[in-house]
Amino acid sequence: MGGDTALVLGGGGLTGIGWETGILYGLARAGVDLFRADLVVGTSAGSVVGAQVASGLLTPQELYERQLGDASGEAAARIGAGVIARYALAMARSRDAAGYRRRVGAMALAADTADEAERRAVLEARLVSHEWPERRLVVTAVDALSGELAAFERDGDAGLVDAVSASCAVPGVWPPVTIGGRRFVDGGVRSATNADLAAGYRRVVIIAPVAMGSGKVPAPSAQAARLRAGGARVLLITPSPGARKVFGRNVLDPARRDPAARAGLAQAAAHAEAAREVWEGPAGA
Repeated sequence: MGGDTALVLGGGGLTGIGWETGILYGLARAGVDLFRADLVVGTSAGSVVGAQVASGLLTPQELYERQLGDASGEAAARIGAGVIARYALAMARSRDAAGYRRRVGAMALAADTADEAERRAVLEARLVSHEWPERRLVVTAVDALSGELAAFERDGDAGLVDAVSASCAVPGVWPPVTIGGRRFVDGGVRSATNADLAAGYRRVVIIAPVAMGSGKVPAPSAQAARLRAGGARVLLITPSPGARKVFGRNVLDPARRDPAARAGLAQAAAHAEAAREVWEGPAGA
């Protein structure tokens, strides 16, 4: 399905949520309103932000301000060294990307994590609406058994809260999410952005808290290049060195969300002109 404008929001933990909202608010203050995108694609952290962008219930400023202030009421988590080592082992032992995703899914299914219902309640509380929006929103996850991409939308079988919970189910940290008898994990296992789902849209802005890829997980820059090759005008925004420093070593620490949001707001001005050119330039240019 093609269209005009697509906003792609990538994964990156709680710092990713904060930083993305800062970028969006900063661009809006500069006169570039990405909230009116025809398509929103959200992966992991980006699914939380994307669901709220597409809801139409918050202004860019309101979304940004929700990230500020005391976060002591939220439990911190960490992608520990053991989990990272298991990711690396799965990467080394997998012959292709699908095999890697299946290995990571198996690891997630075997992991001792929090209760699925308790984790769902956390995601439910983060969303301003629990219903799919009228605007086209795609929330990505990965089938833990098959390794296949799941692109949840309004006309599917998944409720919005379940879809976002699945997209945020970091393997080895949070429990896989059950939807229709299947178990799903974080969409970032396939790609930090899954920007290829914006193929056919003429103007695409990708906001990617995680800029790196690997041999089996495509980098946002590679997906952006393919969209450009298909004729789209594309802007990829990744964290500045200053923003990366603010994120710290634990992107799942709620205390880092506020400074990450402020870092995104500070960085946004550097991208305003390029964003305006992509978003508002002459059609077909």
